Amino acid sequence: MSPPLTARLEMQPIEADTSLKGRIYDRLKHAITAMNIYAENAELRLDERQLALKLATSRTPIREALARLEQEGLVQIAPRKGVFIVRKSKAEILEMIMVWAALEGMAARLVTENASDSEIASLRQMFTTFRNGQVRARIDEYSDANVRFHQAILTLGKCALLREMADHLFVHMRSIRMRTIGESNRANRSIIDHLHIIEAIEARDADLAEQLVREHTLNLANHVRENVHYLD
Repeated sequence: MSPPLTARLEMQPIEADTSLKGRIYDRLKHAITAMNIYAENAELRLDERQLALKLATSRTPIREALARLEQEGLVQIAPRKGVFIVRKSKAEILEMIMVWAALEGMAARLVTENASDSEIASLRQMFTTFRNGQVRARIDEYSDANVRFHQAILTLGKCALLREMADHLFVHMRSIRMRTIGESNRANRSIIDHLHIIEAIEARDADLAEQLVREHTLNLANHVRENVHYLD
């Protein structure tokens, strides 16, 4: 099971070596993508001095890593104000969900063509413990399983470029899924959708699998459009 998302940056010091710049960048990027950046109490401002202390390094490679992360759209460097983790607007999130629907829909089609029977069986195993009304009672665990399910669809499609494109959206998609999964009975509808998707993949019905995955993600877009007002 993946560690739970937090609303603050979690990092450990690193040891200096010839690949220090790359390691700092990797550590910062991992910490940002592991955050729940849409949590109400999310700590979005990054302090160079605190980062240098946490990583046990100087501020110069920290600045270089932050500049690289800004190019990737993960942080924004505001002169005289500081560095901030980027949180998208509602309109931007809706666009990202639309793109994700297309990518994951195609990935589901590819799963029916490329995944082994044992790999497909692993999808169903993710939800074997959420029976008899256990979804609401164990919402945090289900939220984690929900995210892992969508990651697995992308992975089992076995298209590296598709997965790479989806990775650029993942930090926002994961946080939005986890923030909204407990709203408006979404969790119970979600597991039903997942089981229908799994059945289509097990039957190796590419058209149906793609359709169900796309519709499932577009339902998230509808929920965000109608109910998520904290991003307006």
